Amino acid sequence: MRCTNILGTRYTFTNPYDIEPNQPLIIVANHQSMYDIPPIIWYMRKYHPKFISKKELGKGIPSVSFNLRHGGSVLIDRKNPKQSLPAIMKFGEYIEKNHRAAVIFPEGTRSKNGKPKAFQTKGLEVLFKKIPSATIVPITINNSWKLLKYGKYPMGLGANVSFTVHKPIKLASVTDKQELIKNIETTIISSIKS
Repeated sequence: MRCTNILGTRYTFTNPYDIEPNQPLIIVANHQSMYDIPPIIWYMRKYHPKFISKKELGKGIPSVSFNLRHGGSVLIDRKNPKQSLPAIMKFGEYIEKNHRAAVIFPEGTRSKNGKPKAFQTKGLEVLFKKIPSATIVPITINNSWKLLKYGKYPMGLGANVSFTVHKPIKLASVTDKQELIKNIETTIISSIKS
């Protein structure tokens, strides 16, 4: 994050809610670039965020790949549900038992122009089943795509990347999980600025 400050990038993280630590969380966010991840790690650090990530990120990125492989996150093959669903189940059990925060980007892949993609619900459904005591924390991310609008090089200048935390929801208080997913998606997408 500090390296991108050299390019005029500013980070704003707005969280008006007092979220109790030492409980399992499911952080649900839209996904615009790989620069979504470090601010979530930093600003949500007291909740120990762990990520559902594509297996390709498990090698080749100094320190990041090692952390994804050994730090409690899960690497999935998005084209292979026989591998990914059991891996997400095991990950959910780990989050429930150890009171960590599971971070999921339900779009499945990043939006390269900031326009959100439809949420894929399977991963969230599995997490809801395996982390029944979770508090869900929806987050809207804006403008991180601007850092990569020209590809990896040159990087975009002067982006104001913002993160908005929406009202947390106790999973146990909701009976209709499909309606909950729709509400989370609407809440997150309604705060994306074009």
